[in-house]
Amino acid sequence: MHKILLYINTINGGGAERVMVNLARALVEAGVDTTLVTSFRGDREYPLDPRVRRLLLEEEQLHQSRLQRNVGRITKLRRLCRQEKPDLLLAFMAEPNFRAVMATRGLPVKTVVSVRNDPEREYAGKAGRLVGKYLLPLADGCVFQTRDAKAWFPEKLQKKSAIIYNAVKPEFYEVQRAPVPGEIVTCGRLEEQKNHALLIEAFARVQVRHPDAVLKIYGEGSLRPMLERQIAALGLQGKAQLMGATRDVAAALRTASLFVLSSDYEGMPNALMEAMAAGVPCVSTDCPCGGPRELFGAELADRLAPCKDAAALADAMERALTGPEDGAAFRRRAAEFAPDKVYGTWMRYLERVMDGKSSNS
Repeated sequence: MHKILLYINTINGGGAERVMVNLARALVEAGVDTTLVTSFRGDREYPLDPRVRRLLLEEEQLHQSRLQRNVGRITKLRRLCRQEKPDLLLAFMAEPNFRAVMATRGLPVKTVVSVRNDPEREYAGKAGRLVGKYLLPLADGCVFQTRDAKAWFPEKLQKKSAIIYNAVKPEFYEVQRAPVPGEIVTCGRLEEQKNHALLIEAFARVQVRHPDAVLKIYGEGSLRPMLERQIAALGLQGKAQLMGATRDVAAALRTASLFVLSSDYEGMPNALMEAMAAGVPCVSTDCPCGGPRELFGAELADRLAPCKDAAALADAMERALTGPEDGAAFRRRAAEFAPDKVYGTWMRYLERVMDGKSSNS
């Protein structure tokens, strides 16, 4: 039986955190001895399968300088690898990726890193580029989510990498839709990256021709007060609604006539993938690092709008609302990220790495 350690800072919200929790469950179901390691424990963590062992580098999050934090966590992660003797260490996100590569130097542990966001942002600045261009290629393998993300890194890393989409839970493929005409839905943290302000501005334009349309924004975050002020200033009270966080996204999608992603950048947007799997017609910004463009393909490329362009986003939304109902086309595209397909790809790739055969995969 293979033994794998998964490492991420926390499983407290966020798309990458959810993917890792789901992957841990899939690995243990496949008979892999699976341990999830986090730097610290979060306040509102995703539920972890009880068959997955859980370890912490810190009992409580330590507030230190970046140098102290990284040196301390690399030391603890290396000690853990020596104790646990896993066949492979898999890390998600920029700092955990860097720590994983450094912690396993000279140890008989294969290391796989995974890039979960736009590398132009995740590996920005001189230090970030040093990590991305020179240190990450020391890993035994890497999982990307898009071709654009893969192309950012040196050929040395590309040659031993794989592109694997996120898996969407079966419940989204099973949604029985009962769309309410004009109901527009989005899901995402109320933070700058998601650019809900752009969506609200675009919705105000749509409202002129579709006065019965309603926008429901699911999520919480620091920008709620600002978005509330914007809604009031545009006279959209009761029309643009901040719904708060929800644990039942599938139910929120059931009545949607349209799903809109307005992000400035994404890795591979889980919320958009879930809407596609549910058969909801979608519109998205053509945000780096190419996730929505890759998900939609040429068939649905007219549903993309340039980032930060409210007029173009409004036009795409209006085309979707007034054109033929094409949710089935989105559901067909979503077959690419059905759980069995995605987790089968993960297992085959990780096994190749552990067997020393990841190059040119």
